[in-house]
Amino acid sequence: MSRVFASARAGAIPALEHIDLEVAAGDFLAVLGPSGCGKSTLLRIVAGLDRPSAGTVALGGDAAGTDRAAIAYVFQDAHLLPWRDVLRNVALPLELAGVARGERYRSAERAIEQVGLGDARARYPAELSGGMRMRVSLARALVTRPRLLLLDEPFAALDEITRQELDEQLRALWRETGATVVFVTHSIAEASFLAKRAVVLSKRPGRIVLDQAVALPQQRTAALRSDARFAAQCGVLFEALRKGSR
Repeated sequence: MSRVFASARAGAIPALEHIDLEVAAGDFLAVLGPSGCGKSTLLRIVAGLDRPSAGTVALGGDAAGTDRAAIAYVFQDAHLLPWRDVLRNVALPLELAGVARGERYRSAERAIEQVGLGDARARYPAELSGGMRMRVSLARALVTRPRLLLLDEPFAALDEITRQELDEQLRALWRETGATVVFVTHSIAEASFLAKRAVVLSKRPGRIVLDQAVALPQQRTAALRSDARFAAQCGVLFEALRKGSR
């Protein structure tokens, strides 16, 4: 699969080239690469928000993409509606899908509890910290019970402690829900901690320079970050990033 953008000034600008990637159901895939290498473009194509210039994207064997309702997307910004409290923000996808009021609020309550915000359901976005807003965004994505969860650097703007806490929570939610996750990040440590498998892209046009399983235990806690195995895994990804940036 490839993606080329047309520019009146610069002509054809290749963003992605020869991407051949298969993600198994229930996998947690981290995608890394230099700035501008096409990571977000790849995620948008998978989500159906953009189309490849060549090649196809198949979801569950469906190249036509009719299974898009099974996808949830978490952006870098929480994009919460400021006039809605947490409960109604989380319930929004179900409301748009025509789910009955009682059922959508019950589902929203469950999703809010999943991300640890049960005591904040009546608060408004302006009353929440950055980390709490991202938890709401994650709950809003989970409320539809997606089979495929796409995340585009959702924790990048947060402080390191909050980011690590959310990484731990996201991994726990992945194991609980069994969803397939594709997570775009610039952070080698974040990718190493979260993912079951990591893909590293080269500088633009993005090509795959590394695609391998993350060699760390399935059970991961904060203590793993100081483990020699974690440092070794980060080193592997760093070398691939350096190679891809040349």
